[in-house]
Amino acid sequence: MILDWDYKQVQEYVASLGEKSFRAKQLFEACVCLKNLDEISNLPKELKEKIKNDYFSYEVAAHLHSKDGTQKVAIKLADGSVIESVLLKYKYGYTVCVSTQVGCRMGCAFCASTLNGLVRNLTAGEILLQVLFFNRILGGTLKERKVTNVVLMGCGEPLDNYDNVAKFLRLISAKEGLNISQRNISLSTCGLVPNIYKLADDGFCVTLTISLHAPNDQLRKTIMPIANAYSLEDVLKACDHYFDKTGRRICFEYSLIGGVNDTDECINQLAKLLRGRSCHVNLIPLNTVKEKGLVGSTRKRGYVLAEKLESLGISATVRRTMGEDIEGACGQLRNRVEGENR
Repeated sequence: MILDWDYKQVQEYVASLGEKSFRAKQLFEACVCLKNLDEISNLPKELKEKIKNDYFSYEVAAHLHSKDGTQKVAIKLADGSVIESVLLKYKYGYTVCVSTQVGCRMGCAFCASTLNGLVRNLTAGEILLQVLFFNRILGGTLKERKVTNVVLMGCGEPLDNYDNVAKFLRLISAKEGLNISQRNISLSTCGLVPNIYKLADDGFCVTLTISLHAPNDQLRKTIMPIANAYSLEDVLKACDHYFDKTGRRICFEYSLIGGVNDTDECINQLAKLLRGRSCHVNLIPLNTVKEKGLVGSTRKRGYVLAEKLESLGISATVRRTMGEDIEGACGQLRNRVEGENR
């Protein structure tokens, strides 16, 4: 698929078709603007016929708008797979939250993405398509993009799809494309330790966000199966390596589950675990996922715990809850659309 290719690869592709070199720029710009073939007025019909099997295709299966300005879309890909993406509106601009896999195999207890397991990895172009979709919806172009930030926190574990995610990061930050700085990109992982090291050693400098959700291994194993493979000590050593390589502060996500990990004792352990590191803790009142039977803590409790962490020397905030009225939790919309299709 052409969306999987960088500008140089598009140039090589156009040359292999025997076309003039300027056609590569026209084709590349059309892809970044997410135009369908019928919309590309500056390409001849003969060339469109040549490229139609390599061009992208997708269908909007559902597009929801929240009262808070959040948008959520379910996109059906060429093979029928359904993915979901979210547009978040902030004072500083627009952030797109993208999926990196169809489903997920990590099995975290609180997450709707894992309900039906992993179907397949997304290609770099399929991840990119999600950003381009919202950039187009907002009226953005190649020269005047509207999307300012990207977070890889949707369905799937980004580091479980490392090669495609790495290529996506290069595509999204390429000067010929949307040119979004890696400093404006956040990647969330449940803690695939070897690939945290790889991310640092391959020269990426995105904001690394660790889905922590527990202050000790015993509790974390009950919430996140990945904890059976990598201990908190393993994860934190990898984070230290990433910080040493990039100088980027690590962000730790901590979903507050009522009566499970939101006790004063847990917060004291969390502060002790992270003390001395350049980091920030994002406390997230859990979006209720009825299939999981878990209930989130109240926002009031979240603010109390954030103050406690701050008093213990750990930077912390309570994440603003967005899109609750449009099935905001990862995987919820996709699961509903697929259920309706079945």
